[in-house]
Amino acid sequence: MPSPFLNPRGDPIPQEQVLGSGSSAVVLLQEGAAVKIPLRYLWSSDSDVEVNLSSLRREQSIYRRLQSDPDDPSSGIVDCLGCSAESTQLAYMANGDLRAYLETRRAPPSQELQLTWFRAMARTLCYIHDKRVLVADIATRNFLLDTELAVKICDFSEASLLPLESDMETADDNGYTTQIDVGLLGTVLYEVMTGTKCEIDLFKHNSPTDGRAYWPERKSLPSTEGLWLDWIVEGCWDVEFRSAHSLRRALDSVDLRQRPSSVNQPCTTAPFRLSTNRPITTVIGVLSLTMFTLMIGRRVFPVS
Repeated sequence: MPSPFLNPRGDPIPQEQVLGSGSSAVVLLQEGAAVKIPLRYLWSSDSDVEVNLSSLRREQSIYRRLQSDPDDPSSGIVDCLGCSAESTQLAYMANGDLRAYLETRRAPPSQELQLTWFRAMARTLCYIHDKRVLVADIATRNFLLDTELAVKICDFSEASLLPLESDMETADDNGYTTQIDVGLLGTVLYEVMTGTKCEIDLFKHNSPTDGRAYWPERKSLPSTEGLWLDWIVEGCWDVEFRSAHSLRRALDSVDLRQRPSSVNQPCTTAPFRLSTNRPITTVIGVLSLTMFTLMIGRRVFPVS
């Protein structure tokens, strides 16, 4: 069965080859690799295809930057196996994207696995920022899982390739900053812990002539009450973590041995407060009833 997509030659692409698609590209499974090509429909104009091709080539330059030093690779980025004028060959990730993985599960992943993912994500974002790249589009759909459930980021079609001398603390590409990358990563952490999709519109309140990205006010974001790492997510959203490095340090400080653990649901503190207070309330109630009984007894049967 043909898909709605066409290859660079204009031929229909079989549906069984399609791994996924986005706003500017479609990813195909070919000879054991994930091959990314410009998005093209039967009705696409030449200018549409050219724009998508430019996006693909810009992303290729980002992969080259990120993989420029073989002595300092990042295991948290999907391997780019090669580039051609019209396609990018990436390593195939057998367990698909993180969003789809979460949607097929009846319960959240264990806290141990969550923390492993979160630390890997923060470590990878540190590496990317150190290479003077802003990701801009960080979401669960852009993290892939390999056969061992290791998580890796894969999409840089919206990313910014900054000059190597850039100061990342002040870098700003039309509103996109390291703080926005960290904030978006916070939404990924939230989705993993809750299983609830959390998407941020960075242009929601813009005027028609303002194309800058803006982080939304806190009241427009969901509550983190009851999440076992609520302080981490809040730190991402309120700019307490001003860099990926500070987020990484916070995640490295988390010690599961010192926190209540639940593999089937987000950890909350309320049940533990209730289980602690309930025996005290019971003891007080029993003592009060005993004293009342003794007082009544004294009145009915006075001691001579």
